[in-house]
Amino acid sequence: MGRPGLALGTAGKIRFHATPSGHRAVAWYRDYDGRCRQVERSAKTKAAAEAALRLALRDRARFDTGGDITPDTRMSVLTEAWFTGLKNLSPTTLQAYRNRVDQQILPGLGNLRVRELSVGTIERHLRRIADQHGPAMAKMTKSVLSGICGLAARHDALDRNPVRDTGSIETAARKAPTALTADQARRLLTALDADEQATRNEVPDLVAFMLATGCRIGEAIAVTWDVLDLQAGTVEIRSTVVRVKGHGLVRKSTKTASGARTLLLPSWCTEMLRGRTSRVGSMEKAARQELPVFPAPHGGWRDPSNTQADLRAAFTHAGFGHITSHVIRKTTATMLDHAGLSTRAIADQLGHANPSLTQDVYLGRQVASTGAAAALEALRPAGHDPQ
Repeated sequence: MGRPGLALGTAGKIRFHATPSGHRAVAWYRDYDGRCRQVERSAKTKAAAEAALRLALRDRARFDTGGDITPDTRMSVLTEAWFTGLKNLSPTTLQAYRNRVDQQILPGLGNLRVRELSVGTIERHLRRIADQHGPAMAKMTKSVLSGICGLAARHDALDRNPVRDTGSIETAARKAPTALTADQARRLLTALDADEQATRNEVPDLVAFMLATGCRIGEAIAVTWDVLDLQAGTVEIRSTVVRVKGHGLVRKSTKTASGARTLLLPSWCTEMLRGRTSRVGSMEKAARQELPVFPAPHGGWRDPSNTQADLRAAFTHAGFGHITSHVIRKTTATMLDHAGLSTRAIADQLGHANPSLTQDVYLGRQVASTGAAAALEALRPAGHDPQ
């Protein structure tokens, strides 16, 4: 009975030959196309020739004859191949990945060969990022690196994804923001109304709307007149405004199905919005439908970052320099909680996805909650008494 043939991706016995300059190590290797080919390496010593041959055989085993990614592919080339293959991601997610590639991955790893991407190399790189830029940045970089190395592993350019064997990156627990009381919220709105700079920046109405809805800042500045029904006192939250490199300000759909929702407004917010219609009252209704309710000072979409800066300045001038826009959202949630609304109703108001599959599948979502609007009546600003 003859000797069994080599299995795919394996080598036969190594043989050695003396050469004028040293030694040559030779072995037969069965490639993934089923053909056996002779592989050889030379060096000054027998041991060095054997080591070089074993390294060549190891790398050869990783070759994918049907693709362009091999153990000798540069990390920069692999990274671009991975990024080009990303599909069905939002512009903001793509931009975040691109930033990590350009700022954290290519500068430190771009010139390496794929075969040099060891667990230790990646671990040290991630630790440097954590030390220099913080653990949150390191965690996102790790996620991107895992995707990149996963592509190499699928092409057999790596035996496995080395990122999965790196250590965990610990992040400090973030302190939850403290919500404003109803009295503090009313005082804030009153102070903003009296601030000329805040009024010029259209901050008072924007903050009032955020308190009345609990929506995110990007969602608030994405609200257009066509999603408002002032007769019914409702608003549809279905978009957000983001800045995308190379595209400018973009209005895109909310990230999740739970983010798209219809909210009932407290009456004081509806009155405020009716007042704002006077500013566009001379326009034909059809022409104003897709205009932002809270535009930039010179028209068009507000920039989320610039709007955050406007809010910080206005809050500081009003004596509330310790709060952020997220505190406004937290305040809305706390008011609803104190009013006795269920966690389910609050999640619907804020656009949070509920982790319970049973609730998501069998309970209604995205319905206007009369309880939420009633609870938020308590935030009516001073001087805005019902007619």
